[in-house]
Amino acid sequence: MNKFERKKIFAYYFPNWHVDPMNEKWHGPGWTEWNLVKCATPRFPGHKQPKVPVWGYGDESEPAEMAKKIDAAVRHGVDGFMFDWYYYSQGPYRNRCLDEGFLNAANVKDIEFAVMWCNHSAIQAHPGSRMFRTPELCSGTVDAETFRAATEHCIKNYFNHPSYLRIDGKLYFSIYSLPKMVRELGGTAAARALFDDFRFRVEKAGLGQLHLNAVNLENMSAPDVTDPEKVNSLTGELGLDSRSGHAWTWTEPDFPCRKYALVAKSNMDKYPHYWQDFKLRYNPVVCVGWDPSPRTVQSEVYENIGYPFTSILSENTPEEFEKVLRRMREFMESDIYTGDLLFLHSWNEWTEGTYLEPDTEYGYGHLEAVRNVFGLS
Repeated sequence: MNKFERKKIFAYYFPNWHVDPMNEKWHGPGWTEWNLVKCATPRFPGHKQPKVPVWGYGDESEPAEMAKKIDAAVRHGVDGFMFDWYYYSQGPYRNRCLDEGFLNAANVKDIEFAVMWCNHSAIQAHPGSRMFRTPELCSGTVDAETFRAATEHCIKNYFNHPSYLRIDGKLYFSIYSLPKMVRELGGTAAARALFDDFRFRVEKAGLGQLHLNAVNLENMSAPDVTDPEKVNSLTGELGLDSRSGHAWTWTEPDFPCRKYALVAKSNMDKYPHYWQDFKLRYNPVVCVGWDPSPRTVQSEVYENIGYPFTSILSENTPEEFEKVLRRMREFMESDIYTGDLLFLHSWNEWTEGTYLEPDTEYGYGHLEAVRNVFGLS
């Protein structure tokens, strides 16, 4: 491309900063994940915890709180939120942020949104202990009945909203763990039938066509390299429209810290492969950081024993983040880029140390980096 074609920039949004009945059942009355942010402590020399939000510990189910987030996002060049969205056999979970806060914000028309169905189980990681790190609290298994109920919920409550994201005129719907869902639905043929029925119901509702996206398919065989033909076969059989990245991975043994710039490079070096060697277009991701230590019992010894006891990314300053964004812009200006979107991970994963929202250490620095590189749409 001779002239830079600015793609839409979406930030993943994690909705656990409001009271939810299931969370209250597991953690007690009035609990939100802000409790973990407040309780975080440095786990080793030089570790910077706790993180303190400039905006305070707000309730995202309040429209005024979401209006503040929307305004900051738009002013810094973020075009939309990709909401982590949860639906179990019992119904929706962590949904009040979107349903009550975001959709009722006075300025919701100024930003776009879409949902990524996080079809994994709810686990006990708030906090997780050394002995019982991630026991299952609620099964994320998706059967045909749950699939129809969840997708019908989206058709009735989200897809008809004027701010809902469309790609080439089609409503964008993302699935976090596609291989898992396909297995649970009974295989590719059964899944394809349900996907086609989903498409039919969207059109029958007068909403047009559906754009189906899947996340992290390039890591289906992790830690081994995934054969592109394996991905191409699956996406072809299911009739998917695109693929997207969600978070960075790394296997380097550094503990307790790995430099942000090193992990950024090792992940971004893979992107040309993701664009060139797979059939479907690919929407890449840039991560702001990584530090899940607030999701561990703070009184226990912090060792490299698996999530949430993992290595963190250090030196993820706004300056380093901006360098990564500038490299991404170079990709987006080249002929190899196939994506429709650029994802930022994430808007507000405070307890995993990857967030754009302003804190007392860097202020609006990470958001300003986005605006510095990409400007406003």
